[in-house]
Amino acid sequence: MDFMIISFYQLLVFLHMILFVLWLGADVGVFMLGQHFRKREQYDLPQRLVLLRLLVSLDMVPRSAWALMVPLTLTMVDAGGWWDLPVWALVVAWAVGGGWLWLVWDAHRHDQTDRAARDRKIESLLTIGLTIFYLGLGLVSLALGSPLAPAWLATKALMFGLIFAAAIMIDLAFRPVGPQLGKLIAEGSSDETEIPLLATMNRTRIWVWIVYLLLLATAFLGNIKPY
Repeated sequence: MDFMIISFYQLLVFLHMILFVLWLGADVGVFMLGQHFRKREQYDLPQRLVLLRLLVSLDMVPRSAWALMVPLTLTMVDAGGWWDLPVWALVVAWAVGGGWLWLVWDAHRHDQTDRAARDRKIESLLTIGLTIFYLGLGLVSLALGSPLAPAWLATKALMFGLIFAAAIMIDLAFRPVGPQLGKLIAEGSSDETEIPLLATMNRTRIWVWIVYLLLLATAFLGNIKPY
């Protein structure tokens, strides 16, 4: 019996696909839970708060996948011969990805504490830095044809940077939810407490849809390689 030998690059592509499915699939679940949380005419407040707790727990899946996607994609382009990265750069990439993953989970475990606030501040600075990195990588590669020579791959890097930027906008748009939710819990459901919260969630949804579209576009480029 002949056995197919799987290359390291093929294994990375498979893991990349798994992370994409976890990222987008779980995030759709987060979106749907958020949709049900909005329906105050169908659920009482305690039921909606249970939905919110489920949302926060499920949101750890796409957040984790996103953190791991950074070192995995850089390792993949190196293994596939798209960009010859030195070993130290890959070590740094995995250190950044691992550190980011730790920040995400540490903030989750110590939610509503100064430690979680510190973790999220560091994570915010990290995502800003990675946004600049991927946008710069994509733009320079499209303009100069290097270090990412294929235009589809350079475009994919650029779009990954745009995903980071849109995710930052999600966090900024979502920031008022904490105080608004606290007011809802303290004062109960009413137009005064519900309408501002709903408006914040509606603004946030715009950026969520942008992230979904960008994720689908990057997946298309990676699989079709149209140019």
